[in-house]
Formats: sequence, C-alpha cells, structure tokens
Amino acid sequence: MYDSKNLLYLLTILECIEKVFIYSKDINTAEEFLWVNDQMNFNACTNLLIAIGEDSKKIDSELKENFPQFPWKDIAGMRNVLAHDYRGIDPEILFGVIREYINELKEIMISLVSLLHPDHNELKEYLNSPHYSHIQYLTP
Repeated sequence: MYDSKNLLYLLTILECIEKVFIYSKDINTAEEFLWVNDQMNFNACTNLLIAIGEDSKKIDSELKENFPQFPWKDIAGMRNVLAHDYRGIDPEILFGVIREYINELKEIMISLVSLLHPDHNELKEYLNSPHYSHIQYLTP
C-alpha cells in the first residue's frame, strides 16, 4: 500500500504541469520565453519546475518503479539546479524540457493517480479546491 500523501504530490505536479503549459503557450523560442512579460513567464515556469522536482522526490519509490525508464533522478537534479543556480539557468534547456518532456511526465502522473485507486469522494474534494482548478479532467 502506498502512502496516502502520494495523491497530493501527484495532483500538485499535474497542476504545476498545466500551469507550465499555460505560461509557455504561444511562445516559440527560448529567447522569447526568457523575455516575454518582463521574464514573468520564465520565472513562473522555473518555480513550477522546482515544485515538480520537489514533489517528485516525495513520491514513494515503489510507485515510481511502475515507470523505471523515466528519469526520476533527472527531475530531482533539475530542481536542485533551478533552486540553487538561478543565474546559471540556460533558457534553451528549460524551454527544451518544457517542450519535450512535460507531456510525458503528465501522462505518467495521470497513470500513477489511477494506480493509487483514489477514493472518488476524496479525489472530488481535492479537485474542488482552487489549488487544483486546472486538472478537472481527473474528476471521477
């Protein structure tokens, strides 16, 4: 049995992913991503990726073993770089991660939520929170 907190970690990661999609929508290059809205989108996505990395470290190892091919350590490693070397963040790498890997992470998170077999009432309660307003597709 998995720790009940896993559901919150997965929901938080999914909400962060959806916000990354919103904040990077219609942006075509890393240079544009860096400077649009006086760097607001770049900074928001950076902080969301930090949150994703932090919560990914908290997910039970046994649960993550359902996707052994996924680079779990890289997510945590990226979180550490983003949090501790802010001036060294390469916008090309960050934009590339958003464009190439976030969709896969979303699909894995959705699969992990289903593996938890969450109680429908508990899930609905979480999804009714404004903290999870962008992941209503999980509503049972």
